[in-house]
Amino acid sequence: MKPAIIISTKDKAGMNIKAQLEKLKISIPVIEFEKEIIYAENIDKSNEAKYADFIIFASRHQSERKTASLCVHPIGNFHKAEFGGKDEKLCQTSSNLLKIFFQNLNKIARQEKLEGFEITLECTHHGPYVEKPCLFIEIGSSEKQWENEKAARVIAETIKKSIEEANKKPAEKFIPAIGIGGPHYCPNFNKIQLNSDYAIGHIIPEYSLPVSEELIKQALNKTIPKPEIVLSDWKGLGKSEEKQKLLEILKKLNIKLMRTSEIEKE
Repeated sequence: MKPAIIISTKDKAGMNIKAQLEKLKISIPVIEFEKEIIYAENIDKSNEAKYADFIIFASRHQSERKTASLCVHPIGNFHKAEFGGKDEKLCQTSSNLLKIFFQNLNKIARQEKLEGFEITLECTHHGPYVEKPCLFIEIGSSEKQWENEKAARVIAETIKKSIEEANKKPAEKFIPAIGIGGPHYCPNFNKIQLNSDYAIGHIIPEYSLPVSEELIKQALNKTIPKPEIVLSDWKGLGKSEEKQKLLEILKKLNIKLMRTSEIEKE
């Protein structure tokens, strides 16, 4: 595995993470982008990153809640591309790496005694559009947290440990899946990603429903390895007609549906 880390020079959290990566003497190249990172379209094809086979975007997270948080998520837009990327286009991601990153993020935050931060997945959202597998890892959600050195150190250590694990250990026998339903911060999918054999790639939240058959196929095809299972936050799937439409699409695609309530999470 040959990853590249992308940060924006306009981003205080990204530069904070870069400083912590340098202290760890990490061997993975860190590529600086001079604009907002969500607009780093096709940066995987740049001279600096074209060697890489996986792209890690290290960035700030913003939210109206202003909650202190560390986040991991896949990239893409289910509808209009309002914050980078392309309309109705998803990027490739690795369900195994998303799981490894999220598990390590939780573990290292505990080891470092990082207090007051919520550790969470987010659903698939925003840009940039790249064609190589990728993920975002972020510090949220205000300037106070973006400049927090311990939070940045947790992110840096998570990147280092996760890449080392991916390169040294044989592939875990995780069950690849995508998630559909529920809120942006994915409480049920968080538990599954931490405490089960399922590895979740793209996540389609309730607020993005309904989505087309084409987008569900994209979420499946752009999660590596390709899943044969959709995990549903059933209560967060919208109205009954939306649930019925989803069931019809999955039946047509010959994809199994499981509810998050069916999965042992301990």
